[in-house]
Amino acid sequence: MAAYSSSSSISYYEIPWVEKYRPTKVADVVGNGDALSRLQVIARDGNMPNLILSGPPGTGKTTSILALAHELLGPNFKEGVLELNASDDRGIDVVRNKIKMFAQKKVTLPPGRHKVIILDEADSMTSGAQQALRRTMEIYSNSTRFALACNTSSKIIEPIQSRCALVRFSRLSDHEILGRLMIVVEAEKVPYVPEGLEAIIFTADGDMRQALNNLQATFSGFCFVNQENVFKVCDQPHPLHVKNMVRNVLEGKFDDACAGLKQLYDLGYSPTDIITTLFRIIKNYDMAEYLKLEFLKETGFAHMRICDGVGSLLQLSALNFLLWRVIGVQFHSQMLIEIQACNNGIRAGRQPPLILLAAISGPTANTAVAAIPSHPTSPLHPLTMVLAACSTECLSGLSGGDG
Repeated sequence: MAAYSSSSSISYYEIPWVEKYRPTKVADVVGNGDALSRLQVIARDGNMPNLILSGPPGTGKTTSILALAHELLGPNFKEGVLELNASDDRGIDVVRNKIKMFAQKKVTLPPGRHKVIILDEADSMTSGAQQALRRTMEIYSNSTRFALACNTSSKIIEPIQSRCALVRFSRLSDHEILGRLMIVVEAEKVPYVPEGLEAIIFTADGDMRQALNNLQATFSGFCFVNQENVFKVCDQPHPLHVKNMVRNVLEGKFDDACAGLKQLYDLGYSPTDIITTLFRIIKNYDMAEYLKLEFLKETGFAHMRICDGVGSLLQLSALNFLLWRVIGVQFHSQMLIEIQACNNGIRAGRQPPLILLAAISGPTANTAVAAIPSHPTSPLHPLTMVLAACSTECLSGLSGGDG
């Protein structure tokens, strides 16, 4: 921590924990074992090819290539490495000036080592800049190696992709993020409760950079990491509220589900924020597999409509109804199965009113039917027909009159 003092006050400047705890060795980077093992082989052999590191933000792409450059160049790191953020300097002039001048510069390096040019967010470079970069990579291939970090490798032109080894990174698991958070918490002596770290992991969504930033922001603002403080800092829809909404849908409480949704919307959360949190909650919710698949499908369609620009409370309410309708259709299907059991019981000579009750009772129908004494009746009792008609009417209402 660095300090600056004046006659009136003292201000303290703390290094961001993302930089303070950035690994300097490839072996210390968290997650993506297969990708890191390839980089460790390069560090051991000393023969670095041109690289494209592709993956979501916060998964260690830039950290890995910086650590690799540290291991390859050692004390010559500052002279032998040029790091640029291509999202800021993305024009062709940067390639013609900064990159070309650095590639031409004479630098004394250990035998077999090359200068390294790191282009972060390279997928945001213009097509013209990428074409110029391709030619520069060819001309200075004897003295310079390029490492391009990007979120989507398909946005890099084919000529550059063919000249580079592709290393893919994926989102970090909750366990991997928790392990690094515990190291930082112990080093910084941060008071916390386990629920607070779980909230940080939830908000990070596999992004280590965001997890460390959220941890530092919560500690700086409240000096204590718990669930309430984390969600105050991150300002995302609280997962418990979204979980309650899903539970209300599953229990058939459509009005309560809509009220919870409107409450989140009135708090200022965008439909995209609500949909994203809902998607993550559904993936981990304890429900039948077929229901989870249907819920995820309807949520995906709603997300697509919102991304197309229809971001209103109406779309979110429609999603609530569609999820509720999924439950209704499944209930209707089960009811038809029980009606068939009811009719079979009537054909076997059991009492119509009791067999009808057994059909309504759902999973206990077979037990109830077995306990009912035989009674002669018609092959198809009118009460069974009424129940079937009601069930069909229910499905018709749920499907908008098409069923």
